[in-house]
Amino acid sequence: MRFVPTSLPGAFVVEAEPQADERGYFARTWCADEFAAHGLDPRLAQCSVSWSERRGTLRGMHYQAAPHAEAKLVRCVRGAIHDVIIDLRPASPTFKRHAAVPLRAGEARMLYVPEGMAHGFVTLEDATEVLYQMSVPYVPDAARGVRWDDPAFCIPWPVEVRVIADRDRAYPDFPG
Repeated sequence: MRFVPTSLPGAFVVEAEPQADERGYFARTWCADEFAAHGLDPRLAQCSVSWSERRGTLRGMHYQAAPHAEAKLVRCVRGAIHDVIIDLRPASPTFKRHAAVPLRAGEARMLYVPEGMAHGFVTLEDATEVLYQMSVPYVPDAARGVRWDDPAFCIPWPVEVRVIADRDRAYPDFPG
C-alpha cells in the first residue's frame, strides 16, 4: 500500500497496489503493521456501509467526541463520492481547514481520517455504496457533527445537495 499525505496532518489517501493477472487483480486494503508504521491508528473495531440511492446525497459532517474519538478508513465500493474531512483539532496548524478527495468504485484508493476530524461526502452518482472501517465502536452519546455548509469551513461542494438528513442540515454554526 502507498500512503499519500493530504494537506491535513495525519490524513492520508491510501492506495492499494493491485497485483494483476489473467483473472483480474488482488490488492491488500488493510494491514495493521503498515498503518502503525505510518503512525496511524491500526485498530479495527467496526465496519459499516452506507447506500445512497441518488446523486447529490450528502452524509456528514460527522465525528465522535473524546474519549470515543475514532479514526476511519473510507472506500467507495460502488458509484462515486466527493469525500471531505475537516480538521477540528484546536491545536492543529490546519484547524478548521478541510481537504477533499474524490473516491470512485474500481479505484484502489481510500481515505484515512484521523481522530479529531469531521468526515462527510456527497454522492456523485446514483446508487453509491461506501465502506467504512472504524478504530472504535459507534457510541450514540458521543456522536457529533458540524454543518456541511457552515461558513466557518467554506467547503465548495461539486454538485447540488439534494438529499440530506434533518440532523445534518440542522447543526448550529461552528463556534469560533
